[in-house]
Amino acid sequence: MAGHSKWKNIQGRKNAQDAKRGKIFQKLSREIYMAAKAGGADPATNAALRLVMDKAKAANMPNDNIDRAIKKASSAGENEHYDEITYEGYGPAGVAILVYALTDNRNRTATNVRVAFTRNGGSLGETGSVSYMFDRKGYIAIERAGLSVDEDTMFENVLEAGAEDLETSEDVFEIYTAPEDFTTVRDILEKDGYTLAQAELTMVPQTLVELDLEQQEQLQILIDKLEEDDDVSEVFTSGDM
Repeated sequence: MAGHSKWKNIQGRKNAQDAKRGKIFQKLSREIYMAAKAGGADPATNAALRLVMDKAKAANMPNDNIDRAIKKASSAGENEHYDEITYEGYGPAGVAILVYALTDNRNRTATNVRVAFTRNGGSLGETGSVSYMFDRKGYIAIERAGLSVDEDTMFENVLEAGAEDLETSEDVFEIYTAPEDFTTVRDILEKDGYTLAQAELTMVPQTLVELDLEQQEQLQILIDKLEEDDDVSEVFTSGDM
């Protein structure tokens, strides 16, 4: 993961996502609903629910929206069901793309994802065609502004907390964990008084593909089209943007 900064991509896409806040809340409500329905309404005993609630709060989703989704799951009938589906494909310059969807209509979602790829310079691949190029990781970002902690001290702190790796830039400490250690590391760092700018389970590309400006713009259009779909939850790429 050396040299790879998720923070740069996160910050680069944040402003664009702010304009789509209503749609983001809708998708998060669905994820909260699914997590609560599968594992119960108490985040203290439902780790999946706690993770998506943290994700919702990081997106500034109102507590009323979160509570409403949990209550809906608690009273939902057995006929309400969503499938989690992963689509794999390629973008400009052969960039690997993973698309996670949550849908109540597989045919609708598959058609929409395929159209987004084919109309925007990409191609949909077979299952397993690109997923092996990504690793599931816990990711935590701590902004350095106002911190008096140097890199060596932070490195010791995150290793003691159980993290795997630390990437440091001028603006941010980026911490990577094994998926099963993510919650523990996050909780320890918060207990130690650190403010977490980002904390999530994510997919990290093993290798980044360098893109010229035109290819970056083309890839961003493809990502935007995929994320516009109500059924699409997350999009991950190996493009260095």
